[in-house]
Amino acid sequence: MDTESDGTDAATDDGRALVRRYYDALDEHDYAALEAVLLPTFSQRRPDRTFEDRDAFVAFMRDGRPNPDTSHDVESMVVGDDRVAVRGRVTSDGTTLFEFADFFELEDGRISRLETYSR
Repeated sequence: MDTESDGTDAATDDGRALVRRYYDALDEHDYAALEAVLLPTFSQRRPDRTFEDRDAFVAFMRDGRPNPDTSHDVESMVVGDDRVAVRGRVTSDGTTLFEFADFFELEDGRISRLETYSR
């Protein structure tokens, strides 16, 4: 994984670690950990739907994902201020299902907003 930042400070390291915990929680089906990294007012916008709060998002990830047995392979991460941009691939059994770009906004040590683009 390549990572870049606009500074090497604790906030940058914290942002990187927070986003890594987000992907780990998804890949490991650890929905308590997923809930812990998201603010209650978390929202996600993606091509196929929008989630307006943490509860709806976590419920979908737990119960509604078409293919829950996937991994997020992070190829690059750029961290700056309270934002993190990630480019990667979602894989299943080593096969790439799609590529993604995620744009995170962070607040109070948690993820407040996420915009996802995929192809």
